[in-house]
Amino acid sequence: MPKSKKVYLCSACGDDFPKWNGQCPSCKEWGTLSEFSISKHKKNGDLKDTLPLNDILNSDPVKRMKTKLIEVDRVLGGGLLPGSLILLGGSPGVGKSTLSLHVCSGLNQKSLYFSAEESEEQVAIRARRLGIKTENLFLSSESDLGGIITHIERLEPKFVIIDSIQTIYNSELDSLPGSPSQIKDCGQKFLEISKNKNITILIVGHVTKEGTIAGPKMLEHMVDTVLYLEGDDRYEHRILRSTKNRFGATHEVGIFQMDESGLSELGNPSKIFLEERSDSVSGTSIYPSLEGTRPILLEVQALVTNASYNTPQRNVTGFDYKRLGMLIAVLEKRMGLAMGTKDIFVNLVGGLKIDDPAADLSIIAAIASSTMDKCIEKDIIFCGEVGLTGEVRSISNISHRLNEASSLGFKRAIVPSHSIKKKIKKINIDLFPINNVKDAFRILFK
Repeated sequence: MPKSKKVYLCSACGDDFPKWNGQCPSCKEWGTLSEFSISKHKKNGDLKDTLPLNDILNSDPVKRMKTKLIEVDRVLGGGLLPGSLILLGGSPGVGKSTLSLHVCSGLNQKSLYFSAEESEEQVAIRARRLGIKTENLFLSSESDLGGIITHIERLEPKFVIIDSIQTIYNSELDSLPGSPSQIKDCGQKFLEISKNKNITILIVGHVTKEGTIAGPKMLEHMVDTVLYLEGDDRYEHRILRSTKNRFGATHEVGIFQMDESGLSELGNPSKIFLEERSDSVSGTSIYPSLEGTRPILLEVQALVTNASYNTPQRNVTGFDYKRLGMLIAVLEKRMGLAMGTKDIFVNLVGGLKIDDPAADLSIIAAIASSTMDKCIEKDIIFCGEVGLTGEVRSISNISHRLNEASSLGFKRAIVPSHSIKKKIKKINIDLFPINNVKDAFRILFK
């Protein structure tokens, strides 16, 4: 019998420890350590062959499998790569299963869908509603890991979907489905299958209230690509985002619209996000975001009012709360605007979450516009990182941002002077280079 040892795995950060603690030593979370056993198997002498690098380089490159969904292929880096392991996370009801079925339909390869949370009939009803008809898709409600492996070996599919990882269990382990030990073991088995059999496997996982995939974070380190399907019940659109991709760009996004017929692609998301923009109203500005390699124009809204309570409110949607506090401090210190007695609300329209410092200038402009009750002309955009001294720093890929703005009819752009000193292709838009926030105010509020 192979020897085994006990370790304790944190379900929050994925680290393991030789002894139990009430608080995880790594992430400081309480009550997240769970016990599981690791078997020590002896080497059987079967080793994988070693290959010269030049032989691999001279071989024919692996062709990606196109899903015929432009948005999905963009996020993946050009399509599904054979032998890759993909993790798809999202909140319940956001459309993970729907997206998986659309991928199977567009792929048109022999696919095997394990719906451990639903029966085959329930999946078929959804496929009928979506109008998906394909002879290459096979369904199974198997949830036992051994049974799943047997089905894969018999059918030999090109694409496998596991929906979801929290419901799959290995009967050899003495733990419940969804536990850290089960998720880690099943994830490792799927990794071995994808690499050894050259099969693309898509693992579906639910997310917690904090927006992270439930279960050990170690699963994210195992897979080749991590995708998140984001959405809000208030909006019809869904955002597919890559946070890890070994074979393509990270933070790439695909935009979809959810309706009764399923997910439909949005070819021009900037137009969608701006179509309900208000005219002649203070507190709005336009910011050219860059998601991966894709520019998307977003409306920034700000509302500044006198505080009703002793402690002013600071609320923000789609942007870092702490960075908003820094920008407010810059406005008060460098521009002399009294913000200490004001309630400030900032919202990025459309539900898109960004962490791009290039949005700083647009947020400051929207807040200042609302504070002074002066409108910003609708044909102007802002992009630039703001420092603590009020300086406006250069940003990346400014040409892509400006081209997108120009294609949507914007005529002027306030940008960092250091960014346009670099080589920029000819753009049909007037540029106003600035060095600090004061320069921007002179242009906006003459």
